[in-house]
Amino acid sequence: MSAFKAYDIRGIFNEDFNEEDVFRIGYYLPGLLKTGKILVGRDARESSPLIHKALCDGITLAGADVYDLSMCTTPMVYWATARYDFRASVMITASHNPPQYNGMKISRENALPVGYDSGLNQLESLIQSPLPTINTIKGKIIEFDKKSEYIDFLLHSGQYDFENFKIVIDCGNGMAGLFARILFGAKPVYLFEEPDGSFPNHFPNPLEEKNLETLKEEVLKTQSDLGVVFDGDADRVMFVDEQAHFIAPDLMIAVLAHYFLKNNKLSAKVVHDIRTSKSVTEYIEKLGGEVYIWKVGRAFAAPKLREVDGLFGGELAGHYYFKDFYFSDSGLMSALRILSVLSKFKMQNICPSQFIHSIQHYYNSGEMNFLVKDKTKAMKELLRVFLAQKAPLKIFDFDGYRVEFDDCWFNIRLSNTEPYLRFIAEARTRDRLLEMIDTAQSTLTRFE
Repeated sequence: MSAFKAYDIRGIFNEDFNEEDVFRIGYYLPGLLKTGKILVGRDARESSPLIHKALCDGITLAGADVYDLSMCTTPMVYWATARYDFRASVMITASHNPPQYNGMKISRENALPVGYDSGLNQLESLIQSPLPTINTIKGKIIEFDKKSEYIDFLLHSGQYDFENFKIVIDCGNGMAGLFARILFGAKPVYLFEEPDGSFPNHFPNPLEEKNLETLKEEVLKTQSDLGVVFDGDADRVMFVDEQAHFIAPDLMIAVLAHYFLKNNKLSAKVVHDIRTSKSVTEYIEKLGGEVYIWKVGRAFAAPKLREVDGLFGGELAGHYYFKDFYFSDSGLMSALRILSVLSKFKMQNICPSQFIHSIQHYYNSGEMNFLVKDKTKAMKELLRVFLAQKAPLKIFDFDGYRVEFDDCWFNIRLSNTEPYLRFIAEARTRDRLLEMIDTAQSTLTRFE
């Protein structure tokens, strides 16, 4: 079924999946995760109430109880899953996708993600089978409003002070609007604060330049220090600096390191994804941190951070994970911490663009997408071509390949959510980066 992805279930509602599919998912989920109660939350998308009803109908028909968080952010579901000892939870959302999309993010105990390799594959198989004769007592739907407790947790999760910082916050009509003003106060300028699943102002994907236009304009108009933007379900956050330039999200992993410094040292393990800038690795190691490079996506990052007992981690896509958030990602917590760091640097007359410039030492291609017919063959050919040119220092062979040379590196990987090969490269000089991009384009276009 096309809606089952590496990290979650997602697609165009009534094309890639429908109410019957959702009902069956709900029915089989309690047995799969061996629980009699499931926590459920949802976003503001127009199809979310229908999906919510179908999911709850399936869960209760299987004899399990639904604990209903109602409308909330995805990180709130992670928090409540671990905080209240649920063995299973579902967040109904399609995150950053356009309005016609929807889906489900499933977690197990301790808010551990259920990915395709850890349960979604079994669930996909189960929903194809006929429903057995139902002889069980139906479960109940229990209202489980924990918003005030969640807000209290976030406000007391650290020491946050950014009173000297002038901020524009774009909630994008997504779920961040439920909490942003309470957490960040009345002082910031707020854009598109009201949750609206039709996303009337711009789509909820901050990685697309067109979705940042209003935020950038407002930052310049108000002469703000920073622009903050959340995706649709508020598990990701991204930023534009005082000059309205987009800040590559992976560089904020290095910024976050300063939040955790003790005596100007970072005695901690940090996890980042295979696409993250080498500038981040070098910066964190210089502060004393131990860096682990791992696969892309929460289904891999959250368990890895737990496995190595890391303090925090992050990804190029704007996810930031914290040990004290049950090894999960939270856009709102990330923003509180990043703003607190940048505010301290402002006190030293260092603005965000200057600070980011002090971190970044490589020219970066950004992530480039190639639509090819034989993705595996194309990926291996690109690896062969690069290795024929120069001897590598390191090769990481999970999630595609990350190959590091003395003056550059690249990653080529299969997209887990779209039919693309994704390529990203960095080099110490612009000319070397352009050479790498040219090599990738000339090699991969042969496989179109």
